[in-house]
Amino acid sequence: MPYQGTFYFYGKTIPADLMKIFAETERLLLRELLPTDDAGMYELDADPDVHVYLGQHPVQSLEESRKIIEFVREQYNQNGIGRWAVVEKETQTFVGWSGLKFILHTVNQHTNYYDLGYRFIKRYWGKGYATETAKATLAYGFNQLQLKEIYAMTHIANQASQQVLTKVGMQFIQAFVYEGEPMHWYKKINPALL
Repeated sequence: MPYQGTFYFYGKTIPADLMKIFAETERLLLRELLPTDDAGMYELDADPDVHVYLGQHPVQSLEESRKIIEFVREQYNQNGIGRWAVVEKETQTFVGWSGLKFILHTVNQHTNYYDLGYRFIKRYWGKGYATETAKATLAYGFNQLQLKEIYAMTHIANQASQQVLTKVGMQFIQAFVYEGEPMHWYKKINPALL
């Protein structure tokens, strides 16, 4: 049964019917990223440990986090998809983001493709949330959007992310260099097409 009621985020109450919920797992809701997620996004992206494999560029201000949220919300309008906020059902806490992004620029000789990604606040690492949301994201992409394939990439040294991608059935394709960093490239074909 879809979640009903209200969410309470950093002192702000939001009725569930005022936001779009894209996917639901046993423990988590994957919903649209909202302007009220700014404090959670700041906690996530200001942490240097979160950015170890992401180019070491943590945000420096709440305003930067607000601009990131605006950018993602523009992607919803322009591309019909963008990363989703991940919220614990039990605590109603923002724990990070996950989901698909439509990539318009060229990465590893691919353009106009759907990328699976996720990022979580450090205190929620090790709970299986990346795997749980990646499975839900793939199901949404293949079942709702009828995508033929979904890609992902991770830093060659990020073994935790590699384990998640393998666990959800993504296939390692190749190593490549992106913005000067060694990366692994993954792909999953819609099972309905196999």
